[in-house]
Amino acid sequence: MAEHPIQGLMSVTMDKIRQMVDSNTIIGKPIKTDDGTTILPVSKLSFGFASGGTDFNGKNPANKDLFGGGSGAGVNIQPVAFLVVKDGCVRTIQLSDTSNSIDRALTMLPELLDKVSLLVKNKGEAQQPEQTAPPAGE
Repeated sequence: MAEHPIQGLMSVTMDKIRQMVDSNTIIGKPIKTDDGTTILPVSKLSFGFASGGTDFNGKNPANKDLFGGGSGAGVNIQPVAFLVVKDGCVRTIQLSDTSNSIDRALTMLPELLDKVSLLVKNKGEAQQPEQTAPPAGE
């Protein structure tokens, strides 16, 4: 069975969307600085796709192979944050307004985890008994 013309329109449009939208679009390529800091851009991506067409079958046999159609897509890429990795610690720098409390909590989570792990590490070092020398004369 021959491929319908609408399949060709949809295939070309989806291939173009696939070229624009990949993992490097959402989490950008790492940026390394001289002091050892790595910065990862994070973006929000949304897109839409539409396709349609019609066959012109009528009483006239000359119209039996006519087809009219079209397809289109739109992509919106919005930078939302940067992940900053330095000395084993990860920080989030958010670019958009954090009016939503869930967004604020998620933004603060990596920094909170770093602080808790540092606190646990310091507490573990403080609990180790210190070795002291016996008093003189014993």
